[in-house]
Amino acid sequence: MSYAATASIALALSTASALATTTVKWLHVELDPKAVAVWEEIARDYESQHPDVKIELQFLENEAFKAKLPTLLQSKDVPDFFYSWGGGVLDEQSKTGTLKDLTEEFDANGGELRQSYNSSAVDALSFNGGVWAVPYKVSLINFYYNKELFAKAGLNADDIKTWDDLGEAVKKLKDAGIVPIAGGGGEKWPIHFYWSYLVMRNGGQAVFEAASRGEGEGFLDPAIIKAGEQLAEFGKLEPFQPGYLSASWPQALGVFGDGNAAMILGFENIEANQRKNAGDGVGLASDNIGRFPFPAVEGGAGKATDTLGGVNGWAVTKNASKEAIDFAIFLTNKANQEKMAAAEMILPVAVGADSAVTDPLLQAAAKQLASSTWHQNFFDQALGAAVGRVVNDVSVDIVSGQMSSEEAAQQIQDAFEFR
Repeated sequence: MSYAATASIALALSTASALATTTVKWLHVELDPKAVAVWEEIARDYESQHPDVKIELQFLENEAFKAKLPTLLQSKDVPDFFYSWGGGVLDEQSKTGTLKDLTEEFDANGGELRQSYNSSAVDALSFNGGVWAVPYKVSLINFYYNKELFAKAGLNADDIKTWDDLGEAVKKLKDAGIVPIAGGGGEKWPIHFYWSYLVMRNGGQAVFEAASRGEGEGFLDPAIIKAGEQLAEFGKLEPFQPGYLSASWPQALGVFGDGNAAMILGFENIEANQRKNAGDGVGLASDNIGRFPFPAVEGGAGKATDTLGGVNGWAVTKNASKEAIDFAIFLTNKANQEKMAAAEMILPVAVGADSAVTDPLLQAAAKQLASSTWHQNFFDQALGAAVGRVVNDVSVDIVSGQMSSEEAAQQIQDAFEFR
């Protein structure tokens, strides 16, 4: 073989080696293209520092994600890390052997990584002595409202302090010819926010935690029955847009963003996501959106300062590369959390990153979380997939008049006992 041929082969092998990459598959459910653009920027930053690594973003719509993830985790197309709502679902996944326990990474160097996140975030993603996800953000459910429509109906959001006040507001909006609330009943989980909050307001932390441990009367507790009865009465007011039982969450966001409903009960990033889902792609101006906490229930054991939301993270699969773990940590470091907070994407969990939150709605959410007396993870996540599905189903059935509160509570209790 000639020297030229040998040199050519050597050059080809050298080039191939230089081009060889480790691909990190990152599975998410993010709807907002502006948020994805920030992620892509962070991924390019990482790739520039690690030329041998390629970050590949993969998207699945929320419901498709939940349906397909168990199969994906057992397939050759398994992602390296994926979005997690924490709670019972993450706990269940941690027991299947499909996830990597990250405790070693979090405890290395005297716990340096662990100390870089808010302790409550790490704790919420830890089960049975292991850390099963890298903390990403905290979320909070509140009512958001269209200020112009409220003014048209003669409503002041500051006057909505109790559950009865909310019912009166719904009536006033309907009298003014305005749809009160945008609902996403087709996906069911958006309606479970109402049932969950009412359980929290009526029973307080003690009742819910006892039920979730299988103690006392469980989900047949009188406070939980009362919560369902209140939701059923609320449903009789017909507070949602026509067709809400088949509407997806993005469609509900669009109804609110198009100005076709005065309120929506949802996440802290409503302002960004209503823009994306509005018919004109613009949606409501940010200064036309207000917010107020889920109202108190008079006589209930729960506090008005108890909050519902979640701690979300990135769960790493068992065979993920060290590069995948390194990138998940890079993605959630203080600098990148500040970048995402400044872009109005998240309420951050990296220590010190909350100073980058500048959006008034997000700042208000951060302040509310700071004074929360009990922050409860979403019921459909906290109780695990099997029970969570029943919670979502019966919440819709209660508010739509298809099931009594007692029947719903019994179904949840049965699912809990046979999970």
